[in-house]
Amino acid sequence: MPATVVVGTQWGDEGKGRIIDNLAEKSQMVVRFQGGNNAGHTIVNEQGEFKFHIIPSGILYPHVTAVIGNGVVVDPRVLCEELDTLRDRGVSFDNLRLSGNAHLIMPYHILLDSAHETQLGKRKIGTTKRGIGPAYTDKAARLGIRVQDLLDKKILRQKLDTAIGEKNDLLEKVYNSPGVDRFEVMEQYAEYADRLSPYIADTSLLIDKALKRGEEVLFEGAQGCLLDIDHGTYPFVTSSNPIAGAACVGGGVGPTKINDVMGVCKAYTTRVGEGPFPTELTGELGDHFVNKGMEYGTTTGRKRRCGWLDLVILNYAVRLNGLTGLAITKLDVLSGLDQINVCSMYEYDHDGVQENYIDFPPHQSIFYHCQPVLQSLPGWKADISGVRKLADLPVEARDYLELISEEAGVPVKMVSVGPGRDELVEV
Repeated sequence: MPATVVVGTQWGDEGKGRIIDNLAEKSQMVVRFQGGNNAGHTIVNEQGEFKFHIIPSGILYPHVTAVIGNGVVVDPRVLCEELDTLRDRGVSFDNLRLSGNAHLIMPYHILLDSAHETQLGKRKIGTTKRGIGPAYTDKAARLGIRVQDLLDKKILRQKLDTAIGEKNDLLEKVYNSPGVDRFEVMEQYAEYADRLSPYIADTSLLIDKALKRGEEVLFEGAQGCLLDIDHGTYPFVTSSNPIAGAACVGGGVGPTKINDVMGVCKAYTTRVGEGPFPTELTGELGDHFVNKGMEYGTTTGRKRRCGWLDLVILNYAVRLNGLTGLAITKLDVLSGLDQINVCSMYEYDHDGVQENYIDFPPHQSIFYHCQPVLQSLPGWKADISGVRKLADLPVEARDYLELISEEAGVPVKMVSVGPGRDELVEV
């Protein structure tokens, strides 16, 4: 600190929300820097359970300025719904700031996302169908509508006229789907403008001023590095860059401002949607992780695929993000197992010739056919949800954490042993 980036080291769903919630208590600003409402962070505190999809996790602390950065694509309907939920539960959001440079998800983006995924059939990617991909596509094509456009109804109308004409042609003629009504969209987004305009700001400037004052700023990543559009398991990825370097682009700061990068790693591995997964478990053992870990997506409710911890993937995340520390989540889910396995490398059979990979394979076609080489460790029976000191964990659990740290070359700094805010072991 004062500038720390928190990222996921797997395929998302690592439990970043509760780690960010813990670190936010000691911060003055939390910045969400990429993704859209295809991500979800769950926070459990004395007020109950909160599920956020756009709003940064730090919003629950009155002393924290919660920033939605320029790298985020924002569905204003979802954002307003989250604000309504906070208001109804007595939580102030006066500390929210929204970048004027962030791009908006429009109704036609959602329709295009769903239509395209349906058309792919068996080749589907597993998108959440929330319009994130099409919104980033328009951003790259310089056809996007930004948050600041809400402040000028003339510009908003002109951009909508251009965009909707093109998107309706695509929806109706290519996907055989109904288009959108430009007048309804204009009226709807004018209402969003009235609601959100008090929070729109030059967030890059706000972050810079906070850092110059010596305040602690936390950059909050969504998804995980294996879903990164450049470095993930393409094409089964998200449409943005969830790795640490993207915090500079999506927050509007230089790389020299970042001091630490915390990687959040589940004590086992999960992923949602399609794509290869070397350590995936099925049957009774896979169901153990799903049921005990409550492995259902925060955003979609989809059942997560579960498997053993993959150290090849973790080391890849260390390299991509320059991790300085690890937070291990859901260690308690492993309690009760006689044996715990971890993947230390991959085996790949290429035309009868076996190759071993201790580093992440360079090509997707190789990764698809890799088999995990598993290392076994003894499990533990004790319930560890009440443990708050590292020394009080069973020796088998401590050995497991030590193996992770040694293999990754990064110290384990935090361990979660339950979903509650206080169910955390700080190392």
